[in-house]
Amino acid sequence: MQRFTRDGLTFDVRDSGPDNGTPVILLHGFPQTSTCWLKLEPLLHSAGMRTIAPDQRGYSPGAQPDSRRRYAMGELMDDVLALMDAVGHKTAHVVGHDWGGAVAWALAGRHADRFRSVTVLSTPHPAALAKAARSSAQGLRSWYVGAFQLPGVPELALRGDRAQQMLLRTGLPKPLAQRDAKRLQQGNTLTGALNWYRGVPYSRSTPAGRAKLPLTYVWGSQDPFLGRAAAEASAEYVVESHRSSYRFVELDAGHWLPETNADQVAQAIIGRVGAGSTPKRPRPHSA
Repeated sequence: MQRFTRDGLTFDVRDSGPDNGTPVILLHGFPQTSTCWLKLEPLLHSAGMRTIAPDQRGYSPGAQPDSRRRYAMGELMDDVLALMDAVGHKTAHVVGHDWGGAVAWALAGRHADRFRSVTVLSTPHPAALAKAARSSAQGLRSWYVGAFQLPGVPELALRGDRAQQMLLRTGLPKPLAQRDAKRLQQGNTLTGALNWYRGVPYSRSTPAGRAKLPLTYVWGSQDPFLGRAAAEASAEYVVESHRSSYRFVELDAGHWLPETNADQVAQAIIGRVGAGSTPKRPRPHSA
């Protein structure tokens, strides 16, 4: 499948791997697209997984609504559920990085019936992040969340090569920083990406809740955005019945785990999904 629609919006999708493979939804973060999974996908395919990676709301050219309200967490979750319906899977595993990780935590708490497991990369549970922001240096690390609420100013700050420089400073390899920054400048993508932050005030009515699924959380100890306090506190937001199976994987790594630590991330996902390692014939990536 190359595209799906929901509520008048059209989303681009990378659907690859064995047709009969275990379905795994891959949710990218800011300011990237589904191409962040390119290095990871073949490793999951060889373990028998079918990967389904959308370019999410704000990033797909056909899914860039103007209203900040339309980037509330409820909308972001419903996009994923619509994708699963479109691809024909009642349940699937989900992996999320950065903002995609926040969506994955929310799905684990509010739509556990649709998922078999969750693997979150980098992003702590939203409640753990809020708690850490009040009691640790996390508030300083998250300064940009408030800055991104300003109308127009963040767009100016990230125009031209400024987005690329930001990505380079935070550890993304140069070819990938160039790729992501170029995509960010196309059409209304930059504003769409920033609207994820601007939608935060409208997400308070749909808190993530405690995760009700088997869950692995992979965190890089050198992450410039997300500190240890929130990472370690995230275990508190898994329901007791799944606490014993919760896995916290700490890597000596930064923020961009799918690209810089693909082997370790794949190992964590495969261990959680339990799809085995018997190779199946992969399908080519969809355009």
